[in-house]
Amino acid sequence: MKQKVGIIGLGIMGSAMSANLLKAGFQVTGYDIVPERVKALVEKNGVAATSCKEVAQKTDVVITSLPSNEALHEVVLGKDSLSEAGKSGLVVVETSTLTLEAKNEAYEALKRAGVEMLDCPLSGTGAQAARRDIVVYASGTRKVCEDCGSVFDGIARANYYVGEFGMGTKMKFVANLLVTIHNASAAEAFVLGMKAGLDPELIYNVISDSAGSSRMFEVRGPLMVNASYDQPTMKVELHQKDIKIISAFAKELHCPTPLLSTSAQLYTSALAHGWAKRDTASLCAVMEKMAGFERKKDGTR
Repeated sequence: MKQKVGIIGLGIMGSAMSANLLKAGFQVTGYDIVPERVKALVEKNGVAATSCKEVAQKTDVVITSLPSNEALHEVVLGKDSLSEAGKSGLVVVETSTLTLEAKNEAYEALKRAGVEMLDCPLSGTGAQAARRDIVVYASGTRKVCEDCGSVFDGIARANYYVGEFGMGTKMKFVANLLVTIHNASAAEAFVLGMKAGLDPELIYNVISDSAGSSRMFEVRGPLMVNASYDQPTMKVELHQKDIKIISAFAKELHCPTPLLSTSAQLYTSALAHGWAKRDTASLCAVMEKMAGFERKKDGTR
């Protein structure tokens, strides 16, 4: 019998995970502070909840997909929170990209409430999550991670057990450092090619099949080809949060990250242009302005 799954946070990633779990035959109960998101879940045959506490009481495994440390604190310790559910045997799978300090605080609070928490960040964009093309970095009690295997299979193409609680977040920091840099390098490459007279679609097709490709080039390249950034799978403002968290983590370790630091300036520039709500592929537009390049429909000057 499949576990009953709850999802708290039905944004880009949470809604994608809930849809895939429903397709896989799970009963999914969801909650979000935005009522329209809960309504959308119900329209897909999910079950609505009015609080985090209610989600916990109706399910066996609760997935949290949240935008900030403050949101996690509220979900775990706020009014009608997970800590107040009194649900024996509940497992909380925390998938957000947040600080280790915030996750450890939540872990200790849930432990006191008799709830097992796993740290399981996700690798992939919202578009990839919709296709179940993401990877789970699972950390915490190994047996509990293994018991959640069918849930992970419902939301991701692969999952890796990376160690004790917190190791998942550390692995996510490494992955997102690369995402940050590879997205910026893809934008730089497109602009160089277009300014040299190459068609952007041709650049994408050729480089995707070449040694210089990357997963970010392949995922965000089509957006850069079409200069289409208004339906984001990762917003610039949200990724800015990730950059700050990774930079602070690296600073604590006295570990230099020069390429991350350089790339971060491009994301700041995107914010300065008023593109906080746009996809991070909009770095291509930032680079076009820096290069004094104005594309036409055929990708030339």
